[in-house]
Amino acid sequence: MNKNLTISFLIISVSFFGCRGPVKEDNNNNLSEGSLSVHAGNEKYLAIDTRQSVVTWKGSNLAGSNSHTGFIYISKGELNIENEQLIGGTVEVDMNTIQDEKHQSNNGLVDHLKEPDFFDVKKFPLSTFVITKSEPINGGNKKVTGNLTIKGITHSVSFPAKIEIKNGIAKLNAKLVIDRTKWNIRYKSGKFYDLLADQTISDSIEFDINLVTK
Repeated sequence: MNKNLTISFLIISVSFFGCRGPVKEDNNNNLSEGSLSVHAGNEKYLAIDTRQSVVTWKGSNLAGSNSHTGFIYISKGELNIENEQLIGGTVEVDMNTIQDEKHQSNNGLVDHLKEPDFFDVKKFPLSTFVITKSEPINGGNKKVTGNLTIKGITHSVSFPAKIEIKNGIAKLNAKLVIDRTKWNIRYKSGKFYDLLADQTISDSIEFDINLVTK
């Protein structure tokens, strides 16, 4: 494996308040049409529009001297809205949709990210996030808390998000930073490998998320 390729890792980064990802084709795993907006009293379950929603990533070595960007897509999900406020939701990410900055999914970089060194996509094709709580910070900004599952490992995480709900459509832009080693992604981590020098990969992963409901 080319060392220049391996020193890239998912430190997922997009503009916090909104850079929107590219439109993609509908995924066959989308929620059924009847579940696009289910009402239970004042609650609404709004299906995520997988064509408009995307996670954008940027990867680099620890020194930041070499970086790559790319995309990964949501296969299905929904946001739970009550009285125009986010109270819950689920997001399922298809790890097989990892792409680089040129929207390529068949190259050494992407192939390595799918291997056991990183996300072991063959064994763990899906990552999920389940929203358990949303608290106001200021204006449309919220602190979102939920359970993130990667490689079959689940940890609670919290992150700031900008949420807009208008005319029955919800939009969420968020930035989440995690320590990848908690999800057993240890490849070239300075915590577990010595003498890596400039090949050390940062333990931080930034997920910048853009969700739009139908």
